[in-house]
Amino acid sequence: MRNYQKYATVVAVFAAVLLAALLVAAFGMISLLTDTDVISDPNAGPLVGPFMTAAAVVLVFTLMLLLGLRTRPENQRIAVGYSLGTGVAALVVFVLVGGVLYALGTGVPADTAGLPGDSVGFAASVLLGPFAVTTGILSFIVTLLYSLVLASRMPERGPPKWPWEQGED
Repeated sequence: MRNYQKYATVVAVFAAVLLAALLVAAFGMISLLTDTDVISDPNAGPLVGPFMTAAAVVLVFTLMLLLGLRTRPENQRIAVGYSLGTGVAALVVFVLVGGVLYALGTGVPADTAGLPGDSVGFAASVLLGPFAVTTGILSFIVTLLYSLVLASRMPERGPPKWPWEQGED
């Protein structure tokens, strides 16, 4: 693995942790301000929300790794379109994972689990709520900042030097 790939991987890990922290903080603030729960359906169970968030973070981490590892440092640019696509993909994964987990009946009593209409309704309620949009927006912002950090890094030219040390080369 080359140095720029190691750097891109480490920055992607920190960016993914930042995204997870921002999502938890934003969900908490939105929940407090609007007096709503992140997962408003009590039949969903306690694990659906964390798995939805984790799936979105893992997707964003994977897409950031693809961006950072496949692009050489001299070709790195601020990827606005890629970041927008990542934000939309994170929103879609957030909603789809919630719908699938709800359909599988995570935390739901056995006699009511697995009704397709219920899972579609759950996914629609998640999509229309503020939490899915927040996931998409924060994923866009973190991926954009990740591409900015990679694009602003100069190729390695040795250790930094003071101005009076520049003439010795």
